[in-house]
Amino acid sequence: MIIVFSSTGKTPDDFVDQRFGRAAYFLAIDSVTGAFEAQENRQNLQAAQGAGIQAAEAVCRLNAAMVVTGHCGPKAFRVLQAAEIPVITQAEGCIGDVMKRILSGELKPSSAPDVESHWL
Repeated sequence: MIIVFSSTGKTPDDFVDQRFGRAAYFLAIDSVTGAFEAQENRQNLQAAQGAGIQAAEAVCRLNAAMVVTGHCGPKAFRVLQAAEIPVITQAEGCIGDVMKRILSGELKPSSAPDVESHWL
């Protein structure tokens, strides 16, 4: 299963980026093999609007089975829901540690976005 994290960097040693749409990177990790790939999110860092939707579309192209982030707004959440990709929000800390918490069943998908549109 591919789990995509909003990330501050390019490896599982980096931290979960708290902002989904304006995350520095998306880190796709294979939960079985541990293989990972980072994708820059540069195009959305300074976007005037639509960053969440564009980020959600990018994550869909990574074949994500799940998304993990600090916070996710309603528009991005709807795109991910429509693609049937569960979203875990309010994640924080080192991605490797968060991955362990997911695999142990400690963290569960959210049922709704946890911030309003244009959250800073």
